[in-house]
Order: sequence, then C-alpha cells, then structure tokens
Amino acid sequence: MISCISQYVSAQDAKDIVKQADNRMRGNTSQSEMIIKTMRATWTREMSLKAWMKGNDFAIILILSPVKDKGIVFLKRKKEVWNWLPTLERSIKLPPSMMSQSWMGTDFTNDDLVKESSVVEDYEHTLIGDTLFQKRSCYIIQMIPKQDAAVVWGKLIVFIDKKDLLELHCRFYDEEGELINTMNAYDITEMDGRLIPTRIEMIPSGKNNQKTEIIYKKVLFNRPIDDSFFTLDKMRSLN
Repeated sequence: MISCISQYVSAQDAKDIVKQADNRMRGNTSQSEMIIKTMRATWTREMSLKAWMKGNDFAIILILSPVKDKGIVFLKRKKEVWNWLPTLERSIKLPPSMMSQSWMGTDFTNDDLVKESSVVEDYEHTLIGDTLFQKRSCYIIQMIPKQDAAVVWGKLIVFIDKKDLLELHCRFYDEEGELINTMNAYDITEMDGRLIPTRIEMIPSGKNNQKTEIIYKKVLFNRPIDDSFFTLDKMRSLN
C-alpha cells in the first residue's frame, strides 16, 4: 500500500495541482467583499473593499473605507494595471517595476492583489515532497520563474492540501534566495458552494509584530461578468 501511494503521489502533475488550487480561489469569475488588517507594533489599520475578478486577465479592486482611501480603484486588464485616485481625479498606469511594491502600505505586494503574474503560467513547478500542515496532509511544490517571465519572486515554496487542493502556506524568496514573506491561510469555510480559506496572513521576514491579514466576508463564484466591466471608464465610475 505504501509503495502504491508513493507512486501515485510522484506521478502527480505539480502544475495541475497548482492550477486546481489557484482555480479554487478564483473560479471563472469571483466577486468578493473583504477586510484587510495591517498590524504593526504600535498601531493597526483596517480597510474594507470589494473585488471583481475574471480569469487571469481581469480584476477590479474598489476601496470602501477608511474615508481617506474611499473610492481608490485598481484595475488589471490583461498585462496592464491602472490605479484611479478620486481625490486627484486621475488614473495612473502602474509600471511592472511597481508590482513588487507594497499594496496600500500592507505586507502584500501590488502583484499579490491584482495578480499581474500567473502562478500557473509564469513558473516551472516541481513536486518536492509532502508535509503535515494545520493537521492536513499537503503537497510541497517548488515554483521557479520561467526565464522570460516578468515576476516579482525568485522562488516560491507552497503547501497545497491534498484533500481539498487548498493553498495553505507559501514562502516567497527573492532572486538571491532570501526569504522575504510567509503566507498562511486559515479558517476554511464553505462560501458559495466551495471550501476556501477565509483568513490569509502575510508575514514579512525579520520584522517583529508585523503582518497583514485578508479576511473574506463574502465570495460569489462563477457569476457572469462581461469583459466590458473591466475598463478605465468603469474604474472611474465605480464610486
């Protein structure tokens, strides 16, 4: 039995595992309401927002609060990422170099939120082992960026739950192999008919008492959203 299991696991397509885990959080489309908490040693800041996503090509994120940030919008349309600043009545196209920068002062990058890069298409995937994490048996998959891929990270190590194909842990390394961030996912709950982690924390390395949490309050999957929703005009008119 042990040898059969090991042969089955070694035959798994690592890319397919990553693709299924990615799709579980995305669906064909998703509409979500969430809270982002940024925690530091002496203060905590909370934002609420709504997000609409369609496949790998389209995303809109609208900030609802706090008041000073209300109405700020991020738009991803294929390989372009735009930011709408209502106080300036100005839209700004973000260059690829901005993808590694902090998103709104959190521990997530712009790329983490708007997903300019694709964990499925921009990396080579290797199944390197398995482990027990949060009492769940997980695949350990290493992801190295393809040579021509415009990505933020030099390497990712992810733990994906074998039973439900949930990404529960990810370590983000820079091009020199230094650990930069660690992500953990918790509070697995059924939302709109599928199990997903509803609390995701990002912890930067070497910074005590510092992390950011995303808490999903509501998610709808696979509701039709036309491509025309993801436009500069729509970005400016969401408020």
